[in-house]
Amino acid sequence: MAKTGPQRYPGASTAYWYGSKYPGDSMESNVIVWHTTEGTSLPSYSGGAEAPNFTAVPDFKAKRLVWYQHFDFDTSARALVNKAGGVETNTMNVAQVEVVGTCDPTTHAKWTKAGYAHLYTPELPDWAIRDLGAFARWANTEHGVPLSSGLTFKAYPGSYGASSVRMSGARWSAFKGHCGHQHVPENDHGDPGAFPMAAILTAAKGGSITPSQEEDPMAGMTKDDIYDAVWKTDKVPAPATSTTIKTNPTWAPASILVDIVNNVRAIRAGEAAQTAAITALAKLVGSGVDTAAVVTAVQAAIKDAVIDVNINSKDA
Repeated sequence: MAKTGPQRYPGASTAYWYGSKYPGDSMESNVIVWHTTEGTSLPSYSGGAEAPNFTAVPDFKAKRLVWYQHFDFDTSARALVNKAGGVETNTMNVAQVEVVGTCDPTTHAKWTKAGYAHLYTPELPDWAIRDLGAFARWANTEHGVPLSSGLTFKAYPGSYGASSVRMSGARWSAFKGHCGHQHVPENDHGDPGAFPMAAILTAAKGGSITPSQEEDPMAGMTKDDIYDAVWKTDKVPAPATSTTIKTNPTWAPASILVDIVNNVRAIRAGEAAQTAAITALAKLVGSGVDTAAVVTAVQAAIKDAVIDVNINSKDA
């Protein structure tokens, strides 16, 4: 079958191209099958033996997806099980996309605890939805893949095996549009789990994207959560004016606050002392007293003002 339309997704890298090693079958793809790699980096796909047509790798710093293409859009890929005697899978007019990330809540929790930056499909950030939507739009414009699904993307692990969302052979053969690995017959994988297919298709059609919780670090936080985040955090850098900064380079947040209060008190004391001195001088100007008497009066006024500020600022 002849392939029509542009076969390379604009901007996608072909650094890991497997089309020469595994020529595959030519077809007119009208289905996109979405997968998750269950890893945090571009897989080797056993040297291409299990590769999809495309892999989308998150770039968290730039907030975008980096695309790699392994086969032409209209060439069969190798990421689905295709059992003998049943329906066709890899060669059934499908282009396959692996998203580097996980759909497994257990894996998500483990990676989060370990501090691994990753995509979790039920909570994709808006930039990932935007870029997946852009790919879906291209597949629709250039290859006529419908911007529709009509399927339930079930959360993992309920999506694994012979789940309620797995298509029959007949339905699969007639299907057009977007589905997941969890929907393909003859397969037991449950990826991409609770994939936000509706949001991706909305983005593909030019609709607005609702930012996800991952983009708002304070979403869902209670007052207690915020308090703990501020006051029970790790120590912060000591003020540059600290006399003990070399031996005590980090302070607890409460210590920083005490230092600020002490500095404010010192400023208030200085201002009060200056005011008292000016007042004392004003009273003595032209009074005929000698210089020594003026100095003594000013010093006494400053001393009294500092003592008064210290007493009245204890509860500030």
